Amino acid sequence: MNAPQLIVHRDKELMAQAAAARLITRIVDAQTARGTASVVLTGGRNGNGLLAALRTAPARDAIDWSRLDLWWGDERFLPEGDPDRNDTQAREALLDSVPLDPARVHPMPAAGGAHGVDADAAAAAYARELAEAARPENRGPVPRFDVLMLGVGPDTHVASLFPEHPAVRETERTVVGVHGAPKPPPTRISLTLPAIRAAREVWLLAAGEDKAQAAAVALSGAGEVQAPAAGAYGTARTLWLLDAAAAARLPRARHPEDPTA
Repeated sequence: MNAPQLIVHRDKELMAQAAAARLITRIVDAQTARGTASVVLTGGRNGNGLLAALRTAPARDAIDWSRLDLWWGDERFLPEGDPDRNDTQAREALLDSVPLDPARVHPMPAAGGAHGVDADAAAAAYARELAEAARPENRGPVPRFDVLMLGVGPDTHVASLFPEHPAVRETERTVVGVHGAPKPPPTRISLTLPAIRAAREVWLLAAGEDKAQAAAVALSGAGEVQAPAAGAYGTARTLWLLDAAAAARLPRARHPEDPTA
């Protein structure tokens, strides 16, 4: 496990713009090195804010969108096109505005689709899709994502892994159905911590006063079952991107603002 790096911005708008610029750089670097890039998207206000900032970023055309694979960290198990689905919101924020290869966009299955209302079967299908996309050099059942982004909830949840919930205890499967989630809707699909920790870089996004306690707890050495965000880290880098409000309860020495971001 690598030590997390913290970058704090003045406000959530600046955080979104800086994170979008950072993501463009990471994608272009990966495409230059290997021809393709692989990114895991997150929903919520911070994930969607980043995508919206990316849509208007002057440098967005530096990305070869046709050579970008997009995955999701979790999904609300709702019908296709439902406005509360993460993939629906991502398409509105960015994806419908850029020339992606549809075959390289991998939304999680929707309720009422091929798996009906069986979230566990849908999760297993997504796990198979991930395994099929993994290369031998990845040495595991998921691709080696270049960047995996996660929003941090006020209760420290990431993806749909909630404190003390069975899904956060999963050590074998890469994708699970989540039942009885404390945040609506109660049925979801989520990557597990083993899948998250296969990524080269994991970025945790937190903005707003309601995230301050969660950031403080997750960065204080809490256990991952009690604070799932504490268990999210990458193989090469773990980056916490916060605004000043979300960083308010962290020691001042730990969060100098990075004006270059």
